[in-house]
Amino acid sequence: MSPLLVLGLAAATAALLLLALAVLPAGPGRVPLSRLDPSVGPPTSALAGPAAAAGAAVDRLLTRRGKVAAGTAALERAGMTTSLSDFVLVTGLATLGLVALGSLLGGLVPAVLLGLGAPVGAKVLLRVRGRRRQAAFADQLDDSLQLMASSLRAGHSLLRALDSVSHEAASPTAEEFARIVNETRVGRDLSDALEEVAARMASDDFTWVAQAIAIHREVGGNLAEVLDTVGHTIRERNAIRRQVQALSAEGKLSAVVLMALPFGVIGFISLTNPDYLAGFGDSLAGWAMLAVAAVMMTVGGLWLRKTVAITF
Repeated sequence: MSPLLVLGLAAATAALLLLALAVLPAGPGRVPLSRLDPSVGPPTSALAGPAAAAGAAVDRLLTRRGKVAAGTAALERAGMTTSLSDFVLVTGLATLGLVALGSLLGGLVPAVLLGLGAPVGAKVLLRVRGRRRQAAFADQLDDSLQLMASSLRAGHSLLRALDSVSHEAASPTAEEFARIVNETRVGRDLSDALEEVAARMASDDFTWVAQAIAIHREVGGNLAEVLDTVGHTIRERNAIRRQVQALSAEGKLSAVVLMALPFGVIGFISLTNPDYLAGFGDSLAGWAMLAVAAVMMTVGGLWLRKTVAITF
């Protein structure tokens, strides 16, 4: 029997034992009377101690490398409530599991490739969720400003208007405005809370809103009319942005097709006539041609990406 297979079976057995230790009850199935006492905390799992120790070790490592602020900000942009240490710990365990799986399947190369999949996938997940959340916040902003203006006209205070948005708006606007209200209630300046939301959501439109509110707090005036004007401008910008996205969608699809076409042709030829492609790996000229093709595809991909990425 292969040593890697033995190692994989031992790891799977250990994982099943830990799962049984954490999930299965330790005694008879009767519920103790202490469960009815609200002053008694719930019983902890057998893995609570090792999990807490692992989380503390991850926290120390992240603090020593100065990654706590950046990692926490990335989780907040993605709207994930899990702690940074838990996210890193789960990613590390997934990496180890994929490395073991790759070792069992094919050796070192599959193990490395699968092992890299977990951290890369975690970063992609955070980035995709963060961008979707920012896009949803931008789409909901004009409606939120209209709701704020209506609350101000009804005689409510600015903080009450922000609180109404946190209850009436959809996610992620409701979550962000609720955070503004909660931070303001514990003593943080309103302008700082608004600017932090604008930075976290990467929203120039909300930056204008924060500046308008800050100016109103200093010089006074009719904030409802100011919000109406800003909301009208934001609606016009959103209309232009959606039109640009619709017009550039064909270019983005063309870029994807052009970048995927060489790989599709290579895959088709490798299945139908493998000897045709074997010559590229048998000579220096073949490797040079492959290198030149890779460089040209990289340059072309960057060019296409720059062409269809419109900033306004």
